[in-house]
Amino acid sequence: MISADLIQQYFSLNHRIIHMQIEGLTHEDSLRQLPFRGNCLNWVLGHIVASRNNALLLLGEAPIWDDEEAAPYISDSEPITSAENAHRLEKIVQALDRSQEQLIGALERITAADLEKMADERPVGDQLAGLYWHEAYHTGQTEYLRQLAGKNDKVI
Repeated sequence: MISADLIQQYFSLNHRIIHMQIEGLTHEDSLRQLPFRGNCLNWVLGHIVASRNNALLLLGEAPIWDDEEAAPYISDSEPITSAENAHRLEKIVQALDRSQEQLIGALERITAADLEKMADERPVGDQLAGLYWHEAYHTGQTEYLRQLAGKNDKVI
């Protein structure tokens, strides 16, 4: 059984890595498109925030973004290809930071019994672990998207 402390550590690690990877990047950098099928940094970061809504709801917390704010960033949404259909990078980062505060606060209050409770036919703890894995996958993408912005460095 996964513990709330472990889940907290995992999400905190992602949060720290994301901040390291976006250091010095601009909103325009976040919109740069890969030369092959894939999403820009703006979409990846917005998708992480939108996905954290699911973790927050599992923990009984209010989502960071409402459905309209999250819509451009949900799975299978259209790619972000211009500033017109994208949130500003600064707004996404602020939402990410707020989600981190809420997530950590909720994980500090949750009990082992709460993690074992069933939600949609799976224990809450298992679902949180799955959401962490999904976020870690996208966190890894930020390394390449940073390089796409021309940084040519090694962050981690």
